Amino acid sequence: MESGEQEINGLFSTPTEWSMVCGWQPRQATNMTSRPSNQWKVDNSHVFPASLPRAMASRYVAMPVWNIRPKFMMATFSVPIIFLVLFFQTVLCGEHDVVQLSDDNFEHKLKRVDNALVMFFAPWCGHCKKLKPEFEEAAKILKNDDPPVLLAKVDCTESGKDTCGKFDVSGYPTLKIFQEGVLSKEYEGPRDSKGIVRYMRQTVGPAAKSFNSIEEVEKFLSSQDAAIIGFFKDDSSDMAKQFKKLSDKKRTVWKFGVTNKDDVLDKYGYKDNVVLFHPKQLHSKFEESKYVFPKDGSMELEDFIRKFQHGLAGHRTPDTVTDFFDPDIPLIVAYYNVDYVKNLKGTNYWRNRVMKVAKDFLGKLRFAVANHNDFQNELNDFGITFTSGEKPVIGAKDGKGQKFIMDGEFSVEKLEKFAQDLLDGKLQPHVKSEDTPEPGPPGSVTVAVAKNFKEVVTDNGKDTLLEFYAPWCGHCKKLAPIYDELAEKMKDEDGIAIVKMDATSNDVPSTYQVTGYPTLYWAPKNKKDSPIRYSGGRELDDLIKYIAEHATDELKGWDRNGKKKKEEL
Repeated sequence: MESGEQEINGLFSTPTEWSMVCGWQPRQATNMTSRPSNQWKVDNSHVFPASLPRAMASRYVAMPVWNIRPKFMMATFSVPIIFLVLFFQTVLCGEHDVVQLSDDNFEHKLKRVDNALVMFFAPWCGHCKKLKPEFEEAAKILKNDDPPVLLAKVDCTESGKDTCGKFDVSGYPTLKIFQEGVLSKEYEGPRDSKGIVRYMRQTVGPAAKSFNSIEEVEKFLSSQDAAIIGFFKDDSSDMAKQFKKLSDKKRTVWKFGVTNKDDVLDKYGYKDNVVLFHPKQLHSKFEESKYVFPKDGSMELEDFIRKFQHGLAGHRTPDTVTDFFDPDIPLIVAYYNVDYVKNLKGTNYWRNRVMKVAKDFLGKLRFAVANHNDFQNELNDFGITFTSGEKPVIGAKDGKGQKFIMDGEFSVEKLEKFAQDLLDGKLQPHVKSEDTPEPGPPGSVTVAVAKNFKEVVTDNGKDTLLEFYAPWCGHCKKLAPIYDELAEKMKDEDGIAIVKMDATSNDVPSTYQVTGYPTLYWAPKNKKDSPIRYSGGRELDDLIKYIAEHATDELKGWDRNGKKKKEEL
């Protein structure tokens, strides 16, 4: 027996005691063939949750009746004992809620489970370590759901190598959803515990929650998310079919409910309607709290929800960023201490002032409020390293990716002028840029920053190989001496420029998509508006061959195959 198990057994003599800590109740076995997936049996009459170590359960079953009473209740509680109880609750219970799978038991275990979310990980992976406590917290909640969801993990570096290969795991962590052992879909939800719970509940349950009473509807509407409810006297109506089709399609994106109960229909006054309800914390005198989908065919149901789900000034979070993007309509965001739990009054005080302006620009501009702590990186892009005081900081972005900042302290009048100037094109975009460097010697890599990018890349009149890098990136450091040597090799090629840019300290033009480092682009001199992402090797010969083949004009020193030309005598 391991020492950890000995310590636990010394504290918790019975399954009852373990249940006090881990939050489950032991029960007598009934139909063992249909027991929940998160339980297993020791003998024919005792059923225990998977979170309880099997050896401990076996010992408890054999214990005499007189030993049922919790040991630590025989004496006065002491502070150390309480801390130990809390420690074991957090560490052991949480870890046992996530089932460890391997090549040997993966298929067997998951076949017995209706719904499972599996994390494929590597022990050394930083993102995996960050996800681990969130995953464990979600597992504790989802195991008790109806239907329950099992959360499991597979170590791709040791006992689960073959399984990870079978399911094409190429990065860590990778999350996949299984139903009865069969891969259902990739997990595409948030990586925090609340987000995981919400996403999985939407995935494994019915697309739209069915309501049998007014109380159930009211409870559904009490959450902090917008809700779309279908009220149907006739479940076979065209509107009901349209609602069902969209709820199936967007079940993990939006929150759907449905009812055909007469008392509920009478209470809300709808018989064949789809209604979008804003969460109560967003209710305001400046807009309606609910919107009824029009039946005149003026818009599709999905477009209707997208238009009204966040209202005049919605709550923008890391999970809803894409909801607020529209290439044709600029977005204005008020960053401040947005917190609908701890700061409801302050949150709505400033939001109402934003909405007072937003109502006059409906259809022309989009507005949102956001917690400044959630978007510090975004604020850094605006040149704001922190926000002091309680007043909002205002930033805006258009469809081209240009950024704009409202100067001075917030006021309704200033926001009105800022919004109008943004529409009229009178604002100067904010550009995050390092200082323009002095030109380097011939044969050196040209350094681009946001301020001189047009000069050294867009308008340089040369075919350009451009590297976007990060100073901390190991692959970038490995490439650096090769890239320097390439610049030296190309110094006599008048039509070629070798350029690099620190993408963490400068705004990257929207024509270049940088999702990792290093990212290299080839920008032909006559096609700077459509650069080509380089995906070849990173050795010197690879780069030279690519340039030789793709240069607008043949190089002086290499032929089109990248072979060195003989020097003329």
